[in-house]
Amino acid sequence: MELRVHDRVELKKPHPCGGKAWEILRVGMDIKLRCLTCGHELMLPRARAEKSIRKLLPAEKIEKND
Repeated sequence: MELRVHDRVELKKPHPCGGKAWEILRVGMDIKLRCLTCGHELMLPRARAEKSIRKLLPAEKIEKND
């Protein structure tokens, strides 16, 4: 599975705060994730993180106001 920094993913189990959406902050042998609901951060071994990811969420279009 190809994961990149700032990708948003949905995990199989919800976080205790109720959120399922996470942002990837670091990719390597370990993957660092941040809950988009409460901001909690955690690091998981790559194999465990890939196993618990349900799907990649579509990137939100960022509107720039000039």
